[in-house]
Amino acid sequence: MAKLYIVPTPIGNLDDITLRAVKVLREVDFVLAEDTRTTAFLLKHLGIEQKLRSHHKFNEHATVQLVAETIAAGRNAALVSDAGTPGISDPGFLLVRTCVEAGIEVETLPGATALIPALVQSGFPCDRFAFEGFLPQKKGRMKQLQSLAGEERTMIFYESPYRVVRCLEQLAEVFGAERRVSVSRELTKKFEQTVRGTVAEVLDHFRTTEPKGEFVIVVSGKPRPKREQAGEEE
Repeated sequence: MAKLYIVPTPIGNLDDITLRAVKVLREVDFVLAEDTRTTAFLLKHLGIEQKLRSHHKFNEHATVQLVAETIAAGRNAALVSDAGTPGISDPGFLLVRTCVEAGIEVETLPGATALIPALVQSGFPCDRFAFEGFLPQKKGRMKQLQSLAGEERTMIFYESPYRVVRCLEQLAEVFGAERRVSVSRELTKKFEQTVRGTVAEVLDHFRTTEPKGEFVIVVSGKPRPKREQAGEEE
């Protein structure tokens, strides 16, 4: 039976594509792309000629059933987003759920994603963490942050350069200006940078240095009372 392949693509450095991803993209019957122009550029770089179909947040509700039926009829498909792993703050969940409900096999390849490198290089605990993705742009933004005020796990947020300063201001208001953060931008790219410190310190940096690129904000969890930590060690 044909299947749906979920294929991560590089988040910046094109060398981060895996050999297995190249093989799948070359052998499937068609590729579903968030932006066919972006994917066409990647495929050309890889020397792959492939049939591309658009699959993005504006058309996925109207097309997922047809795509699932096409796969069920015997045609293998690969789903890619513009960068990273489909379904992680990108289209993908709806198609995967539709295929699973239809009994179609879904095979997800491991590969590039921005949240894991940012988490690991933050220096914060990685054994337990909460990935929050993008905060709401307007309504519900502060409410979501306030719901995380007591979170003890490391938290990870995606943010655009236009809202980084605002986001850090809100983190200071909800979590406190002394909470530790690690802000990574342009991961895997030429101008990759990570700024670490308290929320106040990092906020000062980006108030004087214009934020550019795609951002991942990693926030340390709420510190536990020293008495509680001592009790666990006994």
